[in-house]
Amino acid sequence: MILGIPKEILDNESRVAAIPATVKQYVAAGFDVKVQSGAGADAQISDADFKEAGAEVLADAAAIYSASDMILKVNSPTDDEIDMIKDGSSYISFFQTMKETSKVTALQKKNITGYSMHLIPRSSLAQKMDALSSQTNIAGYKAVLIASCHIEKYMPLLMTAAGTIPPAKVLVLGAGVAGLSAIATAKRLGAQVEASDVRPEVKEQVESLGAKFLEVKSDSDDGVGEGGYAKETSEEYKKKQAELLEQRVADSDIVVTTALIPGRPAPILISDDMVKSMRPGSVIMDLAAENGGNCGFTKPDEIVDINGVMVDGTINIAGTMSVHASQLYSKNVSAFILHGYDKEKKEFNLEDEIVSGSMFIHAGEIVDERTKSAIEGSNQ
Repeated sequence: MILGIPKEILDNESRVAAIPATVKQYVAAGFDVKVQSGAGADAQISDADFKEAGAEVLADAAAIYSASDMILKVNSPTDDEIDMIKDGSSYISFFQTMKETSKVTALQKKNITGYSMHLIPRSSLAQKMDALSSQTNIAGYKAVLIASCHIEKYMPLLMTAAGTIPPAKVLVLGAGVAGLSAIATAKRLGAQVEASDVRPEVKEQVESLGAKFLEVKSDSDDGVGEGGYAKETSEEYKKKQAELLEQRVADSDIVVTTALIPGRPAPILISDDMVKSMRPGSVIMDLAAENGGNCGFTKPDEIVDINGVMVDGTINIAGTMSVHASQLYSKNVSAFILHGYDKEKKEFNLEDEIVSGSMFIHAGEIVDERTKSAIEGSNQ
């Protein structure tokens, strides 16, 4: 089987889906690996590095797509890339299948088998394949560093001969992987940190990092979804949450929002009035911008100024750390491929629960029910 790694072509994308270390693993497992020239340049990997690892370097994307049985990418394919994909081949990437329904139907016409790193099951066995966690961990870390530069203030408490500087106040909304990473980074920088999440069971994790947990009192498991994800909350819960956050947002120098619900638009957690109550010079880092944002003023991949409050909707924050983001993502992908590939039969074990769970289309047939429902809904 031939694995192909083309160069990512979206603006501001510096990651690559394979590194020399994973290429060596693929070659040892019996795969042929073809890499597009320059694919790893933004992640500080040269063509010579890939060749030394055992890959063949081809000049252009068309050569990669036409030769490969399976394409490994970071992003979902553009229309031009879909045109180049070989009929009947396979494709792996971060593919938001419930959002990018037109691309799914385009792959159907070419009898593609598609796997999404977004759909990797949440299980202990699949933990090393969890690319969402590896990339959002980076995003949470880097978001705080970016925010600390935006606010033009010290982060830690400082006692100097010229006077005492109070610590910056950081509020993190959503205590999943990205949120916990943001909390830990803000604490390491010396900030005063508070956090909120719809799942009460994360309180212990938040407090273990030294942050204060802001808890919305509820008699039910409102907000607790399957597989550790959050789910849509009731209107009553949202009202209580807004009341709790109103003053905390106004007092914060930095607000980091991370609330995402798989396959759904991001919930609005910060109202327009909350933004207008913040002090000029404060900042909101909206890590849910890709799915619309947790703030009504968020514009994907833009930084907007609302009465002196900066709302940063940068989407691909993980991509700003291309070396380690590529390293982690490529290892997630290789763990998935090497787990699902049967060396003797030289094919993927489609009965495996991780392989089948992450597969949204097989030989042109949509096999993921969530994806199928989204496509049916978009056609109505």
